[in-house]
Amino acid sequence: MNYLKPLIFSFSIGLFSLNASCQGKLTPVQTSNSSNKRDIRTAKAEVKLDQIKLQPGFKIEVWAADVPNARSMAISDNGIVFVGNRQEKNVYALVDENGDGKADSKFILAEGLKMPNGVAYKDGDLYVAEVSRILRFKDIKNTLTNPKYEVVYDQYPTKTHHGWKFIAFGPDGMLYVPVGAPCNICESDEEIFASITRLDVSKPGSKPEIVAHGVRNTVGFDWHPQTKELWFTDNGRDMLGDDSPDCELNRVTAKGQHFGYPYWHAGTIKDPDLGSKGKEASAYIAPAAKLGAHVAPLGMRFYKGGMFPTSFKNQAIIAKHGSWNRSKKSGYEVVTAKIDGSGKVTGQEVFASGWLDHSTQEVWGRPVDVQELPDGSLLISDDMANCIYRVSYTN
Repeated sequence: MNYLKPLIFSFSIGLFSLNASCQGKLTPVQTSNSSNKRDIRTAKAEVKLDQIKLQPGFKIEVWAADVPNARSMAISDNGIVFVGNRQEKNVYALVDENGDGKADSKFILAEGLKMPNGVAYKDGDLYVAEVSRILRFKDIKNTLTNPKYEVVYDQYPTKTHHGWKFIAFGPDGMLYVPVGAPCNICESDEEIFASITRLDVSKPGSKPEIVAHGVRNTVGFDWHPQTKELWFTDNGRDMLGDDSPDCELNRVTAKGQHFGYPYWHAGTIKDPDLGSKGKEASAYIAPAAKLGAHVAPLGMRFYKGGMFPTSFKNQAIIAKHGSWNRSKKSGYEVVTAKIDGSGKVTGQEVFASGWLDHSTQEVWGRPVDVQELPDGSLLISDDMANCIYRVSYTN
């Protein structure tokens, strides 16, 4: 049996898709006042939206400002958006209380956490990933004003290099948790490093199971709406020059596959330090698409909604956070990867750009994650401008 195709997925995602297509609009979420609630209706973000280039018919606006180091996002069944961060220590819930397409309130759900980058929502509960722990906030949409968490698992490695995590629930109902390489390039004595694991959070005492090996650092993944296969972004190694190696978009077709790190990069580049210790390139899974050197692809989701043109349906939308190890910057944009019925990536298109001025090399924002709202519009988080954008489409 293909581990990516259990029936539980049909119910959980189908419920959300039905909600989105039937409503076709944003539904207000009313909340009460509390000591952890902040009014952000008048908050301003230092952004240059006039410099953002979009495809015809699309519009971008600030959906929420005053969201420090906004990183990975998750959404509840009633439209509450949860946001983690890497450089800060808090987790937030953002609420559109009047359904006008902008967040009105920010709830501080937790403070003092260690790189709480990853957030995921399932069956009314919010899950948050720190470096070494998975936390659960039970019945979160009804406890925003008095949030409390319990520790689900606390035995992930404590190393902070690539220790921040993106998490999401898979078709099998299990929580998928990556463990990045604890270095730029190295072999590790512990098998769990440079992997994607999954954890059965419904069973106390469960241990992580490795799903994919040779994954240097993924900070975004999703399951194809039709094939239910896991796709993930992966950040390539540094210090091999401006144009090598490419960052990757990968496709998992069987449990236990190895994607090359630290021996091979982008499918064809043998590592000069460790390549001789590995097998031939054919022993590893080549990327489904090469995304460019040092572009740092992070969040990615398959578009399932009905607002955007039909050409976006079931296509991957990827946030390229942007380079640091390059003499001329690259990335700082959101792209779509076109995938045909056989699962082959046939091309890439720029969806949104303008956070980087190529002529001056100045950067004012860095896209991190993408998250679809119930009406089919798209949120994009920005950990540099400390805000979240909303992209909508009008024919």
